[in-house]
Amino acid sequence: MTGDNYKKHLRIDLETYSSVSLQDCGVFKYVDSPDFEILLFGYSFDGEPATTVDLANGERIPAHIVAALKDDNVLKHAFNAAFEWTCLSKVFGFLPPSQWRDTMLTCLYAGYPASLEAAGAALGMPEDKRKLNTGKSLIRYFCVPCKPTASNGDRTRNLPRHDPEKWALMKEYNIQDVITESTVDAYLAQYPVPDFIQKQWETDLIINSRGVAVDMEFTHGAMDIRAQIVRDLTAEATRISGLRNPNSVPQVTGWLNQELKESATVENLKKETVAQLLNVSGITDNVRRMLEIRQEMGKSSIKKYDAIVAGECSDGRVRGLLQFYGANRTGRWAGRLVQVQNLPRTYISGLDYARKCVKERKINQLKIIYGNVSDTVSQLIRTAFIATPGNVLIDADFSAVEARVIAWLAGEEWRLNVFRTTGKIYEASAAMIYNVPVETIVKGNPNYALRQRGKVAELALGYQGGVGAMRRMDVSHALDDMPDNEVKEIVTNWRNSSPKIRNLWYDMENAAQEVIVNGGSVDVRCLTFSREYDLTLHRHCMTIKLPSGRKLYYVAPQITTNSKGFNQIVFMGVDQETKKWGLVETYGGKLTENVVQAIARDCLAEAIERLEHAGFPIVFHIHDEVVIDIAPFADDKSMLKQVTAIMSQPAPWASGLPLNADGWVGSYFKKD
Repeated sequence: MTGDNYKKHLRIDLETYSSVSLQDCGVFKYVDSPDFEILLFGYSFDGEPATTVDLANGERIPAHIVAALKDDNVLKHAFNAAFEWTCLSKVFGFLPPSQWRDTMLTCLYAGYPASLEAAGAALGMPEDKRKLNTGKSLIRYFCVPCKPTASNGDRTRNLPRHDPEKWALMKEYNIQDVITESTVDAYLAQYPVPDFIQKQWETDLIINSRGVAVDMEFTHGAMDIRAQIVRDLTAEATRISGLRNPNSVPQVTGWLNQELKESATVENLKKETVAQLLNVSGITDNVRRMLEIRQEMGKSSIKKYDAIVAGECSDGRVRGLLQFYGANRTGRWAGRLVQVQNLPRTYISGLDYARKCVKERKINQLKIIYGNVSDTVSQLIRTAFIATPGNVLIDADFSAVEARVIAWLAGEEWRLNVFRTTGKIYEASAAMIYNVPVETIVKGNPNYALRQRGKVAELALGYQGGVGAMRRMDVSHALDDMPDNEVKEIVTNWRNSSPKIRNLWYDMENAAQEVIVNGGSVDVRCLTFSREYDLTLHRHCMTIKLPSGRKLYYVAPQITTNSKGFNQIVFMGVDQETKKWGLVETYGGKLTENVVQAIARDCLAEAIERLEHAGFPIVFHIHDEVVIDIAPFADDKSMLKQVTAIMSQPAPWASGLPLNADGWVGSYFKKD
């Protein structure tokens, strides 16, 4: 990054204690705890040997290091620097994020894993340069509360004096972490994080530390209702099955297998399994009801209320909801704690009254008016996020941003014209698929039924999807009465109507194969595919340079032969299913998806920077949507118009990309 080589460097690794669970509650509540303390301050200043300061035993951080923490001429480095920054800001006051560099971000940017241990292994670092294997057990011993027992004197915490030998190892571990982080930085010196990505990381740090207010009266009401529902459902399941513990997976699977006999074999009670069993013909009413109870009790969205309580800081805000560059392949943000990236939609009407019923624990009213209480409480989870007293929330999101980006990237002009005019891409797509006038796809006309099929096609087919993708995306059951050959016809017609998008898939795959085999660079539209050689690691990467200037990295790419005898692109990466480092397969449609989502992410990042600069403080965001918490300064329409106008501005590197945004102003979060 520009100018970094002219500064001094301070590498930091902390070992800390808090009675609050870091994993369950996040770093901000962890640090907010009254018993939070820094135990060890490991550091290396400007290339000097790594050392540690034993704060737990009364040692003090040297004065020149304390001064360096606020010195603009000293860059502070850490792995997952947001943690060190948050901890040290608690002790020393606000530290400017611009003075920090995150080695984890460098790993993620270059296509490597997010944990220091996994990154060291993926980079091929020698064992002695990685995290010590004993590190995790030492952290469990000293950094988290312990269970009081007679043998440990009923203490709830292990101090250095309780095991001096382990403490000596802990200090060695802390020093080794500083060395490992420094080594990872050296290994990845060829992968500089661009200055504008660094600036986005800094903004993300501010947004995460700002947090969002939560309605705890409503949240506790929802949790009490949920507890009552669980009690009622458990009692009902006991009456139906006679089981001692109807929440036990082995007991319920055993009972189901006994009841189903030859109809089906139940091996687990995963969400998908339960849904499949409900479709088995001839199941008894008791079996059906037990499966429905299992579905209702397993609603993960209701459990998000627990996550809100776990993450609530002392000032009634939840912080740290976003992980910068959390999606390794595209650089998109990932959700943390409450997982705002996959909150259920709110379809019910009368939200104000529904929230009032929840606060007052009026289960019967909820049941009479809204039907399924669990589903209602699940839908209301969004409304637990509220504006700061005296403020309002402004919510704005891009309209069909991925569909706009892929049309722009491919140069599919008829689609771009739709987005420049009506924006009704579902209607336009259906008209092209069925060769009917688009003006007939309106409410009241029989052709309006085609709109939903056009919507499914738009969601399923842009990345080389086929019949299977159509079926998976058909949540509204628009295709239930259609055999596969008719769905296949939709796929064919969609591809024929968008030949430039179809060609983009094959151009992407051909370009990737070309650079992997022969090296050099190949341009596809405004993208550049290249094969780059890493002199430190002695391995190749395939890169895709995006219009923004950011690169996507595919480590150690190869061309192999798949089971059908065709060429298959593979590379080393973090598998999205297993979350482990290994070989990952890709193809033209998937590369297109990566690039489109990456460009959409860059559009959002640009909008976030512009909104923050314009004085619109963002409290969190979701893929293509921002949520702002601000004191009203004009009427709702006027404020929203300013925000959507800022979001609709094309990025300087995306001339001709027709962006559009819409939204609402209110006192709590919802999905319009």
